[in-house]
Amino acid sequence: MTLKEKLEAQLQGKKIALLGLGLENQSLLKLSKKLKLKLDFTICDFRAKEILSPKLEELKLNPNNFNYRLGTKFNQNLSDFDLLFRSPGWSLNCPGLKEAKSKKVEISSPMNLFFSLCSSKNIIGVTGSKGKGTTATLVSSILKTANKTVFLGGNIGIAPLSFIDKIQAKDYIVLELSSFQLEDLNYSPKVAIITNLYKEHLSPADPNNPNYHLSFKKYIEAKANLFKNQNQSGIFITKTETLNLIKKHLPNTIKKHQGKTKLYQKQNLNSKLIGGYNQENIGAALEAVKALNIKEEIAKKVVAKFSNLEHRLEFVAEKQGVKYFNNSFSTTPESTVLDLNSFSNNLILIAGGPDKGANFSNLAKTISQKVKAVILFPGAGSEKIKKALEKINYINISFPVNSMSEAIKIASSQAEAKDIALLSPACASFGLFKNYKERGNLFKEEVTKL
Repeated sequence: MTLKEKLEAQLQGKKIALLGLGLENQSLLKLSKKLKLKLDFTICDFRAKEILSPKLEELKLNPNNFNYRLGTKFNQNLSDFDLLFRSPGWSLNCPGLKEAKSKKVEISSPMNLFFSLCSSKNIIGVTGSKGKGTTATLVSSILKTANKTVFLGGNIGIAPLSFIDKIQAKDYIVLELSSFQLEDLNYSPKVAIITNLYKEHLSPADPNNPNYHLSFKKYIEAKANLFKNQNQSGIFITKTETLNLIKKHLPNTIKKHQGKTKLYQKQNLNSKLIGGYNQENIGAALEAVKALNIKEEIAKKVVAKFSNLEHRLEFVAEKQGVKYFNNSFSTTPESTVLDLNSFSNNLILIAGGPDKGANFSNLAKTISQKVKAVILFPGAGSEKIKKALEKINYINISFPVNSMSEAIKIASSQAEAKDIALLSPACASFGLFKNYKERGNLFKEEVTKL
């Protein structure tokens, strides 16, 4: 069957609701237009049509070609539809979704649709609280260097349905997947990598993406879907610490897993990657490409040239002997601790923001050992960091700092030659910033101005 025939077989003649007009559902609309499918789409979103219409026009889609259920009615009477495509930001605990499920409405997602349509079985899925973007990109780079045709997508910012029509049977697809993309995924890739698991997304920190997990176990359950449905040819790659955590919370999932489990270890290879924990990401990537029969010398050559991704412990500049690093992607205290331990002492830390249900006591201890000054943005997370620091008599705290410009001015005034000024927030970005990318870009802009 052609891609068009496969899609028609699944969607033709059904009343379809798109739950949230995010990147993935946008790619579904674009694909249906490209294949000239005449489908019945209703866009359900809390935002007004005046906000959504420009997004559709940017995609060269006519806003008048769709039905809408917006504002306060965005999640009501979802049982009116035959098929629902959930955006990752749309909570599975939404009352409207629960009602639809009780009435046997089919609930899917663009990611489930991708797996069902994909003509290649060579899919490598990567998840974890941190390190998944770096690991996925590194695996993709190694495969490309080995002269494989590779597509990289997922949570990294590229919807897989945007390239589904280009994939051939022998191609490779590397997907970085978030817990929200995984929590209702019914498929598992051929190779599944889980880097680490920290307490994250346990409260609704983002007003535009309010999805969260009701418990740490639920969060782990979502991540475990990456390998849960593997058959005997599947390979699950993780490290001992992460495997033990999954065994503790989900013993039956581990027992029922049909694929092989392989443990990776930290690799002390020559690399441009900054951050000791990136040697673990290298270990995960090497284990994955080894499972795909890629020569080790090819992988090592790629590792030697590979440097930090943007907003992930990215070196920005050296100003008056002070080095500035941007890890705006660090949104948990655990990842910020790893950042701090990647450097010697004499650090200036810019952190804080909304709380995602984290505990900051261990971060406070690390700060007291390695950081000479802390600069905190407004937010409930910052309040918790401040209290944890004051509890251990750490006093050099600037709080609240209401702009990136102000934060950089304070950091540059307190820093001396050979110090490190580090943006590693340990919190979500929302409130003062639109997202982690804007936060990181503003950091770089303000450093450049110094």
